[in-house]
Amino acid sequence: MSLLSAPPALTIAVVLPVLNEAAHLEETLSALIEDQHFDEIIVVDGGSTDASVEVVCKFMSSVAPDTCPVPNLIQSPRGRALQMHAGALAADADILLFLHVDSVLPPGAADDIRESISRVQLWGRFDIRLSGRHFLFRIIERLMNWRSRLTSIATGDQGIFVRSDVYCVLDGFKPVPLMEDIELSERLKWFGKPVCLPGPLVTSSRRWEQNGIVRTILLMWILRLLYWLGVSPARLARWYYRQP
Repeated sequence: MSLLSAPPALTIAVVLPVLNEAAHLEETLSALIEDQHFDEIIVVDGGSTDASVEVVCKFMSSVAPDTCPVPNLIQSPRGRALQMHAGALAADADILLFLHVDSVLPPGAADDIRESISRVQLWGRFDIRLSGRHFLFRIIERLMNWRSRLTSIATGDQGIFVRSDVYCVLDGFKPVPLMEDIELSERLKWFGKPVCLPGPLVTSSRRWEQNGIVRTILLMWILRLLYWLGVSPARLARWYYRQP
């Protein structure tokens, strides 16, 4: 390579854990392929019983420009941490972006990630905006972004991205049924604070709308408090998934 030539651009793999998400998956994949500049898209199915697999296969068999990535589909045991780790191991990119299927990235997200990591940042996340219109969602999202900046802890809703070599050194997500994002963030903090991209990344507010805004806030606060007090993620998951 010439001394005057530019270094190759960092590559990014999007890891998308899926379980019965056919209703959102087509729109999400279309946006990732058409509106962004990612190098790999890895869909990790945890045993869907709806049409999620068929949706991915449709994209895999469609004719697309050579510049557009074709989604890869892999199978994994059910569980977001297990699925994301399986996707990370299957990726062949410099940067890993872990994204929820009901999240919408801001325009230019891939380029923003590349730029931030090329400036010697090792990991990061986006500010988020909740999709609902209720005024309480504006307060919730501001508090979530503020808390993340203060604590250097990121949640999966915020689109965590990390250099793949750093992820490998840490051995990635631990096989826990809940709080996997917080647990990983705690270890990533050893390497430094996350870069907080303004975004915003728009994430679905369906959890709050289905279970009640105040009730969901209180539940998440209680779960995180119990986690900080040492209650195991397995025990917290049994309580969380009993909720309606």
